[in-house]
Amino acid sequence: MGESLALADLSVSNLFSFLQHVVLITGGATGLGEMAAQAFVQNGARVIIASRKQSELEQTSERLNKTGPGTCEWIVADLKDKAGCEELARQVRAKTDSLTVLINNAGAAWAASYEDFPEIGWDKIYALNVKAVFYTTMLLHSLLVTNATPENPSRVINVASMDGISTADITVGPEGGLSPPGTGTFSYSPSKAACIHLTKIQASKLAAEHVNVVAVCPGVFPTRMTTFGFQEALGPLLSRQPSGRLGRGEDFAGVVLFLSSLGAAHITGDVLELDGGSERSGFSSGKRKGRSAQL
Repeated sequence: MGESLALADLSVSNLFSFLQHVVLITGGATGLGEMAAQAFVQNGARVIIASRKQSELEQTSERLNKTGPGTCEWIVADLKDKAGCEELARQVRAKTDSLTVLINNAGAAWAASYEDFPEIGWDKIYALNVKAVFYTTMLLHSLLVTNATPENPSRVINVASMDGISTADITVGPEGGLSPPGTGTFSYSPSKAACIHLTKIQASKLAAEHVNVVAVCPGVFPTRMTTFGFQEALGPLLSRQPSGRLGRGEDFAGVVLFLSSLGAAHITGDVLELDGGSERSGFSSGKRKGRSAQL
């Protein structure tokens, strides 16, 4: 043990170097995806971001390339169905013959009342939040295994949500939340629970091929999906946080970098809760009615 440890390089520069990474981030032009992209670019990785809107991709890529020393490229992709995932995979293969990190971040939510929740609010959300995670990973399998080794496996990071863990009523109360009072994201929560379970299945299947798969479950972070809450119900959202603050870019970026690093090479199948302890503590400064704060 002592001799083998003496030969190991446990320096931060070795354990947490990202210079050799080639990273694909779906939903990478905004929100959590953009946070992750910036982290990799600023630490020297080659990053490819994908989303539906070319204008946002161009703006984000231009901004990130100024942060260097890494680089940021983009691909227009709509992952609403298998054909969209196939097109993304085709374009990625045209750019690179290997991936070290895939972040399945593209997602959507749908809020409506319990009594009038539309069927499309189930179909669209499950297609993007679950089906696209499966197909994107499967279709990029050959790129993920190209340079993967037992010592330094490739990584798949599925962005789930604390909503996929909490089982409380998500109907927004009169105090407000991430959607208007009286509504709830009834399809979003089970879709993220499915994403978590899919992560564990993928981890089991791909471990022998040296591809680690983990899920990250953010709480409330500043993203497009949380804009309503930040503008209309910041007080109630903060009341659910024992730390007294919501998630920041540094919080998400740090976790993604760690999970992609040599220091996390022996972690797979895990589900990381990133909500400042809100769910575990059950914290609320006032009477809690429903679980409206987590996305």
